[in-house]
Amino acid sequence: MNRHSRLLAALCGSCALLSTPALASVTFNTFVSGSDLNSTLSNTAAIGFTYAGDKFVGSVYFGANNNQLYQTDLSGGNVQKFGAPIPLASGELYVSSSLGLGGFAPRDIFVSQNSDVYRISKDGLTQGTFTTSALIGGVRGIAFDPYGSYGYSMIVTTAAGRIYSIDQTGTPTLLATVGEDTEGLSFAPKAFGPVAAGTLVVGSEGSGTLRAISPTGSITLIATVASAEMLNFVPINLGISGNPVEGFYSANYPNNVVKANANDFSAYLGDLVVTGETTHLLSAVHWDGTQFTTTVIGQLPNQPEDGIFVTADIINPGCSQTNSCGNGRIPEPGSLSLAALGLVAISRWLRRSP
Repeated sequence: MNRHSRLLAALCGSCALLSTPALASVTFNTFVSGSDLNSTLSNTAAIGFTYAGDKFVGSVYFGANNNQLYQTDLSGGNVQKFGAPIPLASGELYVSSSLGLGGFAPRDIFVSQNSDVYRISKDGLTQGTFTTSALIGGVRGIAFDPYGSYGYSMIVTTAAGRIYSIDQTGTPTLLATVGEDTEGLSFAPKAFGPVAAGTLVVGSEGSGTLRAISPTGSITLIATVASAEMLNFVPINLGISGNPVEGFYSANYPNNVVKANANDFSAYLGDLVVTGETTHLLSAVHWDGTQFTTTVIGQLPNQPEDGIFVTADIINPGCSQTNSCGNGRIPEPGSLSLAALGLVAISRWLRRSP
């Protein structure tokens, strides 16, 4: 047990400190090929990746076209440049797509620009710096609150361990400070042990520490996962739509982007999935009724970077405000249209039946 684990043990008796090995149940296949990235950007080092409605958008690390985003179709093909090169941006470019909630337009792309956040419209035609003041420590992660606990704001983590809430005008408010580089972030879709539904959970790669950050900024220690890179709660309705776009995607540095199918996660709905940058392991953190436990459930081919789940709530983000999409949230009009088409097909079948 290392120094960080001993500290957690002293502070949090219910924290998961040890990982229990298990047979790997999650497998990954190439989604965006390195050859396609190389043809478009002369660079295969995938680093950032996000779902943007009618496409995926990603970034590459250092080297050629480091500050140029790319896009793919929903099958991972047709790779092409997205927007113009981002001025002053370099290194790891973290990308996220807005949900159309809290005053944010749907599916605009937001990307780190050192200590700022940069915005590119969903069509790639307009772009510019979004934040109104520099964020201390440099941007390390960007996500949007889908449940409303943080006012549907953008949440940003930084290398200085600052957690910011940023509204639709680009104005940041300091939410919490954890004291070390913090990158991964995700929101609990349901109660996660003592952590309330909708709560933000963040991870710090150096110590592997996972922390819950309440809307008021209070901090709760949860677990340690070695070299914790990206954090993603498994959506509780993952896979029920039957849409082949659903699944888990990860930048597979430095070669390509990989995907795992939705049904690989059926045993982990509501759990927190964490990738290990140096271990390449995929771990599930679970509340067993008494404490958090950590189980290895897979291994990525190479170094995992940005990881995301795509599910009905992401495909139709209006579901996150109200009440259906498979977990008690009301579907958006697009989903209702699909349901109507299904009813029409059933009625036609009934008319043809003897």
